[in-house]
Amino acid sequence: MELKKTYTTSFILLILIVIACFFTNLSLGSVSIPLKSIFNALIGGSIENDSWQHIIINYRLPKAITAILVGSGLGVSGLLMQTLFRNPLAGPFVLGISSGASLGVALVIMGASLFGTASAILLASKWSLVIAASLGSFLVLLAVMLVSIKVRDTMAILIIGLMFASITAAIVSVLSYFASAEQLQQYIFWGFGSLGNLSWDELFILSITCLLGIIICIASIKALNTLLLGENYAKSLGLNIKKSRMLIIIATSLLAGTITAFAGPIAFIGLAIPHMTRQIFNTSNHKILIPAVMLFGAIVLLICDSIAQLPNSDYTLPINAITSLIGAPVVIWLLVRKRKMVF
Repeated sequence: MELKKTYTTSFILLILIVIACFFTNLSLGSVSIPLKSIFNALIGGSIENDSWQHIIINYRLPKAITAILVGSGLGVSGLLMQTLFRNPLAGPFVLGISSGASLGVALVIMGASLFGTASAILLASKWSLVIAASLGSFLVLLAVMLVSIKVRDTMAILIIGLMFASITAAIVSVLSYFASAEQLQQYIFWGFGSLGNLSWDELFILSITCLLGIIICIASIKALNTLLLGENYAKSLGLNIKKSRMLIIIATSLLAGTITAFAGPIAFIGLAIPHMTRQIFNTSNHKILIPAVMLFGAIVLLICDSIAQLPNSDYTLPINAITSLIGAPVVIWLLVRKRKMVF
């Protein structure tokens, strides 16, 4: 009973921190906006500056919601991969999903010129990049799923995923070699990751896909907890390993693939957030870990995005750089302090 109270208190505290980070994120940027004006803008009230209303509703609010979705989605997909492969170094992109998305984008940006100038301009549009990244992720997912049906060993799937990533990286390298400086620059900027380029329509699609992925995760909680005991023991308990493995891969692909398509490859979050959560909550129960990881992921990415905006400045740093610079030392400190990895 006391343990349940501890978790309830922790969750309430995390939710309050998410809310505080959310409103802080909305208030910071090249133009500093008071919290009172933000509240008024969100509830449809009048504020003293009309441009603030436009900035909040059309730019900062979608970006903050995107940060929450991306942080939560990547954190959960990283947790699923670490549990499935029983490997603390596994992340959401270990199956080659990010590499597939990168290949799709590289083909559009650096291979578009093969189709002529008019086609190149059309293909390089925002929706074309999203569709290309989604198709790239889906094709890699399809290949991994076909392999997972025939391969019994889970570790073999991990190695095959890494091989797919190597193949796609090689193709991207060849495209980069023949690309122009402008094309290379555009591809590199996509690789930095971005939370601020989504329209409300794009955000709606991202939200629906992330929700679907989370629902599959929740439905797989029992299987995830059983897999922690090892595949052989899980089989003896009556768990259908192939079906469970397929559901986990689909959930990860939905989350990581869609997020990469809309926001680019965001580093560190999927790998480190599950470890940070385990260190603080000290549990392996996915019924507790999944919501905790979602909240932690949202908090960390909101903080990283607030720092990346460089308050009162027109510059915005790459979100990938901030997530790695802030997150990696925190994880090192937690592991050194605990001296043991909870897994």
